[in-house]
Amino acid sequence: MHRRDLLKCLATAFGTAILGRRAFADEAEEPAWRIAVGLNGFASASAKYKKQFPIREVLDFARREGFDGVELTQDWPTPGYPSADETDRVTELKQLYDEFGLQIFSIQTSAGGAFVADAVRRAEWIKAFRGHVQFAKAIGCDCIGLWPGGPLRDQTIDEALTHLGRSFGEAARIAADAGLIAAFEIEPPFIFNSEDHIHRIFAAAATPDLKMIYDPSHFDLMNGSTGRPHELLERVGVKNIGYLHFTDCDGTLRDGSTSKHLPCGEGHVDIDASLQVLREGGFRGWAMIDAWQIPNPYDASLKGKAALERGMPK
Repeated sequence: MHRRDLLKCLATAFGTAILGRRAFADEAEEPAWRIAVGLNGFASASAKYKKQFPIREVLDFARREGFDGVELTQDWPTPGYPSADETDRVTELKQLYDEFGLQIFSIQTSAGGAFVADAVRRAEWIKAFRGHVQFAKAIGCDCIGLWPGGPLRDQTIDEALTHLGRSFGEAARIAADAGLIAAFEIEPPFIFNSEDHIHRIFAAAATPDLKMIYDPSHFDLMNGSTGRPHELLERVGVKNIGYLHFTDCDGTLRDGSTSKHLPCGEGHVDIDASLQVLREGGFRGWAMIDAWQIPNPYDASLKGKAALERGMPK
């Protein structure tokens, strides 16, 4: 081997070693749980309590307090999501969050059309969901959330559960093909609101690609308002959890609506037990602080982040 070739080989080997060590270091430093702010908390507080939360103020708060990302909600601070082919709007949106060093890790989407009796309308929902997946992928998401609200209409609950599960199964496969986790949430105001419904949705979906969102407030009410939502989490299985909507609660509804979300430490939930079940079950991924209809979402976000950091895998 000529001296020049030998030097090239040594330089290549040295560079590869350095890159390898950097990659190893990056992987080692990646936290098991990444913590996000949820825009739904600010949107709901704005609507319910007539407060103003300028979006740049919210994002600056998230950056200063060390959050990793944000979950978008569909109609705040501006109505609707752009379609993936609206490249100027998509680029502008992503640049806003990039400016603050925050990843848009998920978008919230409505899934009312996923369980309607009419097969044509369910197919239309799937088509719309494909568009949401394309948009989520374009802005750098890891997840996409599904909320099946809406009335039962002309069908039985058994029929609706079958329709929902099958639609969710197809949606989860579409998301997985794009490298995203599709995760659903059910809650007290929905017609789908029990542990039995959870298991039946998963059974009808018939794919491990479909995941659920762990929200201790909703799990608490579905577990009898005992303050022990981790018991239902154990029965559902941590392997079936896509990401977290972390919050405390007192086992009641807020003004007759959905589960009353409270800042961590201000309700009756055994927070440490939930974190232990998640750790021991091997959960890795995103944890959004869910400040839904909490009057001060900034305070709730900080308390939720502190709770997660105390219980995060070392």
